[in-house]
Amino acid sequence: MKRGKKYADAAKLIDRTALYDAEEAIALVKKTAVAKFDETIEVHLRTGCDGRHADQQVRGAVVLPHGTGKTVRILVFAKGAKIDEATAAGADYVGGEELIPKIQNEGWLDFDVVVATPDMMGVVGRLGRVLGPKGLMPNPKAGTVTMDVTKAINDIKAGKIEYRLDKTNIIHVPVGKASFTEEQLADNFQSLMDAIIKARPSALKGQYIRSATITSTMGPGIRLNVAKLAN
Repeated sequence: MKRGKKYADAAKLIDRTALYDAEEAIALVKKTAVAKFDETIEVHLRTGCDGRHADQQVRGAVVLPHGTGKTVRILVFAKGAKIDEATAAGADYVGGEELIPKIQNEGWLDFDVVVATPDMMGVVGRLGRVLGPKGLMPNPKAGTVTMDVTKAINDIKAGKIEYRLDKTNIIHVPVGKASFTEEQLADNFQSLMDAIIKARPSALKGQYIRSATITSTMGPGIRLNVAKLAN
């Protein structure tokens, strides 16, 4: 893949053979985010888990202290009084069964997170083929299947993110924007790592986090010193 001059210049700042401490990597990732828009800073963690086994799944959620820097659009599936509660809490879209054809047939996906009350999961389950592959399916572990829709919405708006293994057993998560200060990114990164390390499956034998990279949307990857992260 051909890269532009800005990418090449940014890449020169990084020693590809080095493993960086988190503070140093965060300082570098800000320097290498040179696009004209406010790039997202992402962390990619390659794990030793085998997600094909239920007891080696890693999935959960964490509220980043400084948020993600992104405005999150929330869709809530609810009925009765919970519709008014979700609306009052600031959900962008609230509905029930009537939304199924809109999503299934019209391809409407103008939302980033889906929250559902437990009594609506029968309805939401019919959207599994659409929402599942996009990582949008509500899940109790992520706090998105709940009767407390107000708390769920407040947490998401405050910067709650979900982490999970992909098919290759890698976790990909945003920790903020390039415009954030180094301190804000470091706080968010630490909160994320604390949550993920705590979520280590007890069935896993051997190394949990095998490699870690931090990168901006358009910038080069910076490899982290895993030994220091897992302590």
